[in-house]
Amino acid sequence: MLKQHLQLKLGQKLAPQQIQLMKLIQLHTLEFEEELERELEENPALEIAKDDSKEDEYSSLEDAYQDEGTESIETDFDVNEYIYDDEPSYKTASSNYSPDDEEFDNESLLTEGQSLYDYLMEQIHLVNINDEDLKIAEYLIGNLDTDGYLRREIKSIVDDLAFSQGIYTTKERIEDILENYVQKLDPSGVGARGLQECLLLQIEKKVSSDKAVSLAANILRNQFDALTNKHYNKIIQKYDIEEDDLKDALDEISKLSPKVGGNFDTQTITINQEIIPDFVIQVKDGQVIPMLNSKNAPTLRVSEEYKDILTTYSHDKNSSEHKQAALFIKQKLDAAKWYIDAINQRQNTLLQTITAIVKFQKDYFITGDEKSLKPMILKDVADITGFDISTISRVVKSKYADTPNGIVYLKDLFSDSLTNDDGEEVSTKEIKTHLQEVISKENKRKPLTDDALVVILKEQGYNIARRTIAKYREQLNIPVARLRKEL
Repeated sequence: MLKQHLQLKLGQKLAPQQIQLMKLIQLHTLEFEEELERELEENPALEIAKDDSKEDEYSSLEDAYQDEGTESIETDFDVNEYIYDDEPSYKTASSNYSPDDEEFDNESLLTEGQSLYDYLMEQIHLVNINDEDLKIAEYLIGNLDTDGYLRREIKSIVDDLAFSQGIYTTKERIEDILENYVQKLDPSGVGARGLQECLLLQIEKKVSSDKAVSLAANILRNQFDALTNKHYNKIIQKYDIEEDDLKDALDEISKLSPKVGGNFDTQTITINQEIIPDFVIQVKDGQVIPMLNSKNAPTLRVSEEYKDILTTYSHDKNSSEHKQAALFIKQKLDAAKWYIDAINQRQNTLLQTITAIVKFQKDYFITGDEKSLKPMILKDVADITGFDISTISRVVKSKYADTPNGIVYLKDLFSDSLTNDDGEEVSTKEIKTHLQEVISKENKRKPLTDDALVVILKEQGYNIARRTIAKYREQLNIPVARLRKEL
């Protein structure tokens, strides 16, 4: 039985242009510059103003646009009569070079190098080996990762050779070719199936008559677990040696490379990367002044020539060809006008956000001391600017600021808060800074445990739990006390 009923729903849909605008906001300076160049190439109705003569590297909001960039275009056509087929799309790929220093030199940043695979293949073809063994060796080389390790199971390689190469062999034969041919190639350690084997392959090629080298090889072969866990006393007792002897052996081990393929290019073309600031923070007479990078403030306008062409074509309403041409030009003009408005909105959003951040963290920008950082979350900046939290998140994503104390990643300025013994809210960044200082000054022969760190920080007024200390230590990439131990 059919029934009818009314249902009320509330929904929200984002227009394609709104989505593109959000993507435009989160682009950092270099991505934005590349996107702008692409748009200028694709849309001839959009152009950079001829009188653009900025001398400063950074610009304020008021100087960014000419009035003609946002003027309306009067035509006899309704914009709804045709579809935009050329709406801009925005890339989010990251590639950092500095467009504000000198002219970008493509040739100086492009370098061609040899991959580990090519280097090993050249060597294996110089080895005296029969054809079938050569094919197996080549297959093994092809299965090495970029660090030079063979991380696949030998049994799987045996099966693959049978199915893909038509070579029926055994596990023992694969291991024999691996150990007697592939692992003999340069660099030492290539073809290892784990860190221990990699280090052993390297140490065994050194002079074994050297006492330190011989001891290092023995430790790697028989006491690897004790070594990785830094149980030095156990090793000293095992070999009945002096502490200085162990130091010499550890010094030899420290010269070995855990990633023998790291010096080779993983791609034939690599590009040098630099961080370029999206904002600049200046401090003058105790005042903190935020500005945008000049690349974020281009002076754009709609092409006068295209406006004249549109006027000419739109007067001839009898010719279908002229009408088609007028529609095409109108699309380009409207796209250019929207693009300029979008950049204007992007620039306003960026400047208002950085102004709010500077207002919140004024003491930090003046002193440059991380201990001056106040607890700040995205909501704090959103409350000041009136923007949504998601908008603030897009603004600070991948953005950097040039401050008197160096380049700062904007996300590093945000942190949660904890209350100290005086009842004041302090930034977790401040606590991490204190934690780092305490650990850097500890006795490396007897590193401080997390429980000991809790006591020390509590004496400094930071009453935090041991699990919090462990979390902050991991965030700072500081290992546990046992692994920080040194002789």
